[in-house]
Amino acid sequence: MTCKPELLRSVPLFSLLDDDETAVLAAQVEVKNFAARERIYKAGDPGMAYVMVSGKVRVTTVDEDQQEVVVDEPAHGEFFGFASMLEQTPHQTSASAIEDSTCLEVSRDDISTLLQRKPMAGMDLLTTLGHQYHVAHQLVRGRVTRNPNEVIEKEMTTGERIADSVASFGGSWTFIITFAIVLTIYTVVNIFLGGKAWDPYPFILLNLFLSMLAAIQAPVIMMSQNRQDTKDRLRGELDFDVNRRAESEIQGISRKLNLLDERIEDLSDLLRGKGTPAVDHLPH
Repeated sequence: MTCKPELLRSVPLFSLLDDDETAVLAAQVEVKNFAARERIYKAGDPGMAYVMVSGKVRVTTVDEDQQEVVVDEPAHGEFFGFASMLEQTPHQTSASAIEDSTCLEVSRDDISTLLQRKPMAGMDLLTTLGHQYHVAHQLVRGRVTRNPNEVIEKEMTTGERIADSVASFGGSWTFIITFAIVLTIYTVVNIFLGGKAWDPYPFILLNLFLSMLAAIQAPVIMMSQNRQDTKDRLRGELDFDVNRRAESEIQGISRKLNLLDERIEDLSDLLRGKGTPAVDHLPH
């Protein structure tokens, strides 16, 4: 089915093409409809690129343990199978429609024809690719620089904040010095008053106060220690989550950088007239 220019304008990669460039490319690409659970291509098929228009597609591969792994579920306007199309190599993944889907089928010859007729379209494609790379870079940097302490502070209750404050003050030199001064004044005054003292030696009332203070302070400090254990566990979970996402994003960025490098080389050769575009269409 012939592609309409309006469909290409909804694809981010082709969004900067002018009307003439869009018309040239629209005359080359084809619209493909796939039923639910229909296979679009399998590993080993000739490399053809597809652009999501509607529906839902799942791209999978098989790992070393012969387990099927989901590689991508492209959204509207996103490519899949692009690397194999550029390299003119068989697909290393398989793609199937999860539901009724419509895709644009793009071949290397389609891109070559566009660049031969409209050489400046190559700069528009490179500009769009560069913008997508910067967006991905900003997303990764924003995720990695999250402060775990901010997440912990938001989850703390009033009781936990009080327990942390009591434990922090009780384990400081300020508390030790203040407490020592109070005890000294208390005992000196009672000794000085002699028979009129409200708590004469051996300071039974003072011992009662100290026992009550210890009975209250110990559980509060334990609460704070438990809270600290929770903080450490949460920090560990956040670190693991960040590392896992960072690994995934780094792999994705590496893959995109490799594709971008290949595209730049191919487009540069075509723009400078050094490349020899393929003239034979790949079999469908």
